[in-house]
Amino acid sequence: MSAESQASQSKSVFREYAEAIVIALLLAFVIRTFVVQAFKIPSSSMEPTLLVGDHLLVNKFVYGIKSPFTGATWIPIGTPERRDIIVFKFPLNPSLDFIKRVIGVEGDRIEIVNKKLYVNGKPFEVGSAVFRDPDIFPPGVSARDNFGPIVVPPHSLFVMGDNRDNSHDSRFWNFVDLKAVKGKAFILYWSWDSDDFAVRWNRIGRLLH
Repeated sequence: MSAESQASQSKSVFREYAEAIVIALLLAFVIRTFVVQAFKIPSSSMEPTLLVGDHLLVNKFVYGIKSPFTGATWIPIGTPERRDIIVFKFPLNPSLDFIKRVIGVEGDRIEIVNKKLYVNGKPFEVGSAVFRDPDIFPPGVSARDNFGPIVVPPHSLFVMGDNRDNSHDSRFWNFVDLKAVKGKAFILYWSWDSDDFAVRWNRIGRLLH
């Protein structure tokens, strides 16, 4: 084989690898942007549903295909519903991702009286919600235990953490714009307990609801 033929073959092999890498990167970008994305839980605000060190997958397709730059919906498929666990851009700092549970959607009337949550005048129960502080903060002292009533505006959501006494959520910074929603959390694929330096095997594969 001549030197020119060897050089040509080497270029052909290099081009094939380069094309394969480019295609793989493009597919990864499309999947991460529009279909599914991985997130890690850094805080205790969603305990006991989500623990620090949980790694989860978020379905970005379930609420429609959105612009990765503006959050505007290109192809609508669905909208967040009450009790969905969602990942969104934190309204006060969009560079941060938060995860909370949807409590109210557009038009809902939200009120909290002595830790009891009401949506449209009726008690709203979330089975996984916990209260770990027996104290009740009166109105005017903190919005944690007494809040509202307030109506969720158009194109917005009211969200709360399941760890009700230790969650920085809509009680303190109001609403999440639908454009800020990244997707719905649906499964745990890994969980690491840094305190015990151990894998939480019983949590892997758990569906979120």
